Amino acid sequence: MRYITFLAVLISPFILLGYTVQKETQVFAVKNGQELKMDIYQSDSAAILPQPCLVFVFGGGFKEGTRDTQDYSEYFKYFAKRGYTVVSIDYRLGMKDQKAPGMLNYKPLQNAIDLAVSDLYSATNYLLENAEELYIDPSLIILSGSSAGAITVLHADYEERDNHSSAEILPDDFRYAGVISFAGGIFSTEGLPSYTQKPAPTLFFHGSADRLVPYDKLRLFHIGMFGSNSLVNRFKQERYPYQYYSMEDIGHEVSEYPMKEFLPEIEKFITDFVLDRKQLMIDINYKDIMRKPEQSDTPVSYYN
Repeated sequence: MRYITFLAVLISPFILLGYTVQKETQVFAVKNGQELKMDIYQSDSAAILPQPCLVFVFGGGFKEGTRDTQDYSEYFKYFAKRGYTVVSIDYRLGMKDQKAPGMLNYKPLQNAIDLAVSDLYSATNYLLENAEELYIDPSLIILSGSSAGAITVLHADYEERDNHSSAEILPDDFRYAGVISFAGGIFSTEGLPSYTQKPAPTLFFHGSADRLVPYDKLRLFHIGMFGSNSLVNRFKQERYPYQYYSMEDIGHEVSEYPMKEFLPEIEKFITDFVLDRKQLMIDINYKDIMRKPEQSDTPVSYYN
């Protein structure tokens, strides 16, 4: 089945670009009286063979944002036209009306991450239970997320691999096939995260001037937010497969613009690391001298 799916994705750029993309919305859970929905983007080719599934979690600091923000549409359609089922999900916004998080006020952020990860796990279960009807390959579910969504997808894979109780909702033999993080990190009260089991191949994008989600880390003793640079150091140490775009002198806008300007590179990561299972460790120090950096928010300015 994996070989057939791989073959379909391999030839898709040549035969699928003429297909139209259709969007369907389904409710995948009801929590605290709130309907959680997912938008499912598929081309007309979806019924031919089971497709890899690219799940997306939107950004917005866990206080705002929507699954169907127009800025993400190019990303969704690009992969849907190339033989992927793209799924953009709702999740509960635990930081809504909360003050800026900090090292002495981290419980609201920790709770918000827990809610988002729980909702992502519920969406994953829904996809697994309806895989045949949705024409997706359950062994090829790839996570991607922007900012708060990137934090969520990194946490989801980490907690599943690290045997956290939060992941008990997922089938014992399930593993995410890959992770794509646009300016994300992992919040930990135990220092730099250490994986009990090998994580999914991960594609990191992060700007070195990001002041909202730290590029490296922001910590007090063992408590902190560990950004892409710290996580990549752990991947290097343990020889886990990854690809890392370190975007020099760019701020938090890296949470969005690679979904428009790096689409072929993202597709190649999936082909190489997920479908071909190449065991690569790639660091890319990227400097665009023509791009004018935007002023990156800090947690205080963003939440207050």
